[in-house]
Amino acid sequence: MGKTKTLAGALLTVAMLTVTGCGGGGGTSGETAAAPADPGAVSGEIKVLTHRTDLVQNGVMKRYAAEFNKIYPKVKVTFEGITDYEGEVKIRMNTKAYGDVLMIPAAVAKNDYPKFFAPLGSTPELSRAYRFTDKTEVGGKVYGIAQFGTANGFVYNKALWKKAGVTQWPRSPREFTAALEAIGRKTGATPYYTNFKDGWPLVQWTANIGSVTCDPKATDRLAGAVSPWKEGGELHTIDSLLHDIVKRGLSEKDPSTTNWENSKGLLGKGEVGSMMLGSWAITQMQAAAKDAGGSPADIGFLPFPAQKDGKFCATLVSDYQQAVSIHSEHKSAARAWIDWFTGKSGYSETEGAVPTLKSAPLPATLKDFVDNDVTLVERSEAQTGPVNAIDNAAELGLNKPDYRQKLIDIARGAQKGSLQGYFSELDKKWDEAAKTAGS
Repeated sequence: MGKTKTLAGALLTVAMLTVTGCGGGGGTSGETAAAPADPGAVSGEIKVLTHRTDLVQNGVMKRYAAEFNKIYPKVKVTFEGITDYEGEVKIRMNTKAYGDVLMIPAAVAKNDYPKFFAPLGSTPELSRAYRFTDKTEVGGKVYGIAQFGTANGFVYNKALWKKAGVTQWPRSPREFTAALEAIGRKTGATPYYTNFKDGWPLVQWTANIGSVTCDPKATDRLAGAVSPWKEGGELHTIDSLLHDIVKRGLSEKDPSTTNWENSKGLLGKGEVGSMMLGSWAITQMQAAAKDAGGSPADIGFLPFPAQKDGKFCATLVSDYQQAVSIHSEHKSAARAWIDWFTGKSGYSETEGAVPTLKSAPLPATLKDFVDNDVTLVERSEAQTGPVNAIDNAAELGLNKPDYRQKLIDIARGAQKGSLQGYFSELDKKWDEAAKTAGS
């Protein structure tokens, strides 16, 4: 997982499972992992758990630690890369041995953060410096700081689109499908690639809630019997576009054979026109283009095809949030690592991601967004708990691939049904679940 994608997304805001047991109990929940004032006075050995197994194996994380030690010479940092990060860490958290610094697994319910993690400071204090603090706020305290953020949209091959005569960003779903039709007709390339088999890329479509209406509280507004797929709703617009792409034959012929690793090269070579992904994927696609003999400059990023008042918007969501274990014996050292890694390591810049630190500039990978005045909408997480509760009770999975895989199967005729019939089914399940959950 760490070699190819972040959980951003995925991994985004959901708390789909529940950690059981008493692993979080017995900690000193009132002890804040405060930012240390004197680097020279901070000492201890800390273990950092990470899903970036590739960066552990190739020595990159070790080099980060060496840079960190130039400021904090008395802190020894070790890393443990975990391939099945979500699954394994969820189990470990039923004990006290889950590292000193870790990324908060989706399995941990937000209201349970104080049982497992040390508070990092008050919300007013940290929100002045960092984005996404509301995602881990419980009772006025923040329990995690995002590694970085990601903007959402379509990664696309600009050279291929230009070859098809498409030089302007589509401003509506209809213009987007028209652009894909031109690509298929004039170039013979596959206009859009679903990555159906791997599944997780389909979750990226959910990350666009808020892009259609430029509303930072769009996800919060799902907390109730609101029929999210009704006409005019953001999910109606988002999922209708995916359905129409497949229905019109603008995606790969057999979705069951897609391959994420191969898809990067296909996009880089211009054999595929576009994919819905977070901005974190841009650097990977640029590298794939170079490896395939193409040009990194061919890789572009465009917002969801919708405008409000003549302007595009793109949601901005956080990646994994780094936290300090409530059981850590070296909380100051652990907090020092989080602050340094977030603000001074250059990690987000290297990943081409949006920095968590508000004072840092946007990455070069989003230059097109800056040049075209795309509004970045930082999505509120205030109602994440209730929304996830409804989603879980409805057994839909906004942050799982299953319901969109069924949507694609309906669109290509592999399952019976119609788009509106399926939307009605989803709305009914959501609204019924909202009567007993999330309120």
